[in-house]
Amino acid sequence: MTPEPQPSTLSALTSLETDRAAVLAQCAELPGADLTHPFGDHVAVFKVGGRIFAFVGLVVDPCRVTLKATPEQVDQLVQTHPAVDRGYHMDKRHWVTVTLDEGLPDGLVAALIDGSHELVVSALPPRRRPATAG
Repeated sequence: MTPEPQPSTLSALTSLETDRAAVLAQCAELPGADLTHPFGDHVAVFKVGGRIFAFVGLVVDPCRVTLKATPEQVDQLVQTHPAVDRGYHMDKRHWVTVTLDEGLPDGLVAALIDGSHELVVSALPPRRRPATAG
């Protein structure tokens, strides 16, 4: 099942599907998000509670973003959208890699970013969850 875009997220993000800066901003604004570069300056790695929820390519165009998803979402997204592949160098059941310039539906990337963050936060012990996250 594909995550449903949230109106508040979508109103704040225009052209997210083709804009690396908007993707980086969306990831950085999520509760408890921490930007790191453990693999060098070519990829931004966003974590919450010490766990990764997003990889954003910083050098290659078109930009690719790797996000966590449920196995059901991964299967459905890969079958439905040519711009979505199973996670690059990740567990193929739980991660997707999205290429940002291939005509994705409005709001899909924003919803996937939010969903990835929520999946990681929900798996954290309560003491490691961000104060403003559910």
